[in-house]
Amino acid sequence: MKFIDSKFVKKMNEITNELYRHGWDERNGGNISLRLTQSEIDQYEDLNTTLRNIPIKFDASPLAGQYYLVTGTGRYFKNVHKYPERDTGLVRITDEGNSVDLLWGFNDGGQPTSEFPAHLMTHISRQKVDNNQRVVMHCHPTNLVALSFTHKLDEASISRLLWKMQAESLVVFPEGVGIIPYMTPGTNEIGQETADKMNEFRVVVWPHHGVFACGDNMDEVYGLIETVEKACMIYTAVRSQGNILQSITDDDLRDLAKSFNVIPNPEFLSMATVTG
Repeated sequence: MKFIDSKFVKKMNEITNELYRHGWDERNGGNISLRLTQSEIDQYEDLNTTLRNIPIKFDASPLAGQYYLVTGTGRYFKNVHKYPERDTGLVRITDEGNSVDLLWGFNDGGQPTSEFPAHLMTHISRQKVDNNQRVVMHCHPTNLVALSFTHKLDEASISRLLWKMQAESLVVFPEGVGIIPYMTPGTNEIGQETADKMNEFRVVVWPHHGVFACGDNMDEVYGLIETVEKACMIYTAVRSQGNILQSITDDDLRDLAKSFNVIPNPEFLSMATVTG
């Protein structure tokens, strides 16, 4: 079986197209990386030769030997499902960690997204937290980006706001969301700042820009971002309708956490019920 026919490429085609259709990945915005295991690689007959070596501007030696299916720099998500072998590539991190070996894809001379160092930094962080998490996704959800202009950039305040917009929020991201300062994208500095936040959160907001998120598989991470964005959409609609007359309370959140057996970030919500 050839890799282009794999479930991994098909899922990448599906998710990139859905992200574009949502309006979260305009032009060449957005990027995804998926870590594959050796046993998954061994299933495909066309992954035994290094097509070329591509330098990367980051020491990824902690990930040496790992395989990543990653979207390409300058590529439009609306086109990935039509040209997967051009707009995505499968790479292996070299032992030295300062380059990758291309095994499949980028057949027009392309290379991984400019945010690939940020992805790899996040992969390093999340593998220490939960080695099952092997997807990193970056996109530009409209209402979440808008919220970063109008709301104080405080993790507790924004996390609680999103939890109170819908019951699903607390269940899906009980740890809340992390926030970094505005920084220039495509740099190792923003990558490291994001990776540091990923020690605590699976969603990190890049103010006035977008979001980084991670998880076990592409459906899960897509759904995580979708849930955050839906909460922001509800808040946008609520504010457009006028004053907020009622809302989900802290006690409601506590009951929700108990019912769904999740533990809210204790810095954002105490599980002790306030009475009197």
